[in-house]
Amino acid sequence: MKIACLSGKGGAGKTFTAVNLAASAGKCCYVDCDVEEPNGRLFLKPERVESRSVSTLLPEFDAGLCSGCKKCVDFCRFHALVYVKGKPMVFSEVCHSCGGCALVCPEKAVVEKPRPIGILEAGRHGDVRVITGVLNPGEASGITLIKEAVKSARGLSILDCPPGSACPVMESASAADYCLLVAEPTAFGLHNFKMVHELVHLLGKPCGVLINKQDAPYEPLERFCEEQGIPVLARIPFDPEVAECIASGEIAAEKLPRYRELFQGLLEKIGGSL
Repeated sequence: MKIACLSGKGGAGKTFTAVNLAASAGKCCYVDCDVEEPNGRLFLKPERVESRSVSTLLPEFDAGLCSGCKKCVDFCRFHALVYVKGKPMVFSEVCHSCGGCALVCPEKAVVEKPRPIGILEAGRHGDVRVITGVLNPGEASGITLIKEAVKSARGLSILDCPPGSACPVMESASAADYCLLVAEPTAFGLHNFKMVHELVHLLGKPCGVLINKQDAPYEPLERFCEEQGIPVLARIPFDPEVAECIASGEIAAEKLPRYRELFQGLLEKIGGSL
């Protein structure tokens, strides 16, 4: 089973939730899909880390074979190709490596060459296998790296998704069997929570919500969850002991028994096996 942890905004507690779920589950796989800023490893501190390079495929054009038909340019829905001075030119920042240009070229003038975009790290934190995608600085898209990270998941897996609701989030959540939405009980938090809930709804994924940093019920959030039929699976209050754990890079579920019980109960509600 794959459980995706999502939040509409950064700072809501998505990584805190994902790391504590993994630590409470015992034998499982934690996958950090937030490849632009992976920080789960700061808490899990994986050992025996191995890494490998991950590449994306970029088209290259053989000027001697290209007839100038522009079928590749017309095919590219991402506008990553233009025809300039008698030859196609690729904008690598927006190329999605779909391979379509090579397929439609009648002259077979297109070949795809690998270009490294990041690394995939694999290590262990006790019984937890820790997979971390790390995107190279300056790369515009980490979709290929996220795909590779998710493919490495085995058994019960906790997917720590990027914040927001854009393409990297969709790529991460698409592989999930269940989506756990981490909500911040504020007006800004609710606004972004609605967007990520809409994404999960469009993907047809079952979901529930964990309300984090709650000192009192936030009525608009409670009302929205009730109207949309989103079950509130857990509530975590403002807690100085949790803040101390986070500040020192420790895992609350390993240091505070009540949080281990909370996250184990959360896993049981979701249906993840312990």
